[in-house]
Amino acid sequence: MRSTEHALVGALTSGFATRVLFRHAARPPKLALWAFGTILSVAVDLDHFVVARLKTGSWHSLRAVLAEPRAAVLGNQGWIFADAPPMATARLRSHAALTVALALLCLAARRTRVAVFTTAVLAVHVGCDLLRDREVV
Repeated sequence: MRSTEHALVGALTSGFATRVLFRHAARPPKLALWAFGTILSVAVDLDHFVVARLKTGSWHSLRAVLAEPRAAVLGNQGWIFADAPPMATARLRSHAALTVALALLCLAARRTRVAVFTTAVLAVHVGCDLLRDREVV
């Protein structure tokens, strides 16, 4: 999915999860969680550059995006990893590993609801990636 699509889905998921998990919290923490979830839903895709580097041995994709950031964010993003081998499975595994790592960090800090929130946001992100990979949406 495009970054803008992930931002929209992340904002909706974060809003719903914040409302359900933190209904008695004050407004500023709710807004912070919503912003965190929205940003996380987009930022988790930065792992694609690491996956591409591992598969190609080059940071070409990252350099291309840094050279054309506006096109990378707002335009058709298909060109970014066009010269990389198929990465769908590795990309989803990386997302799963990041989800588990972040959830465990939250649990270690005794922030169970934040762990559930983080897992929910990233699970929806992965679900959207799967739907897009299978050309359902």
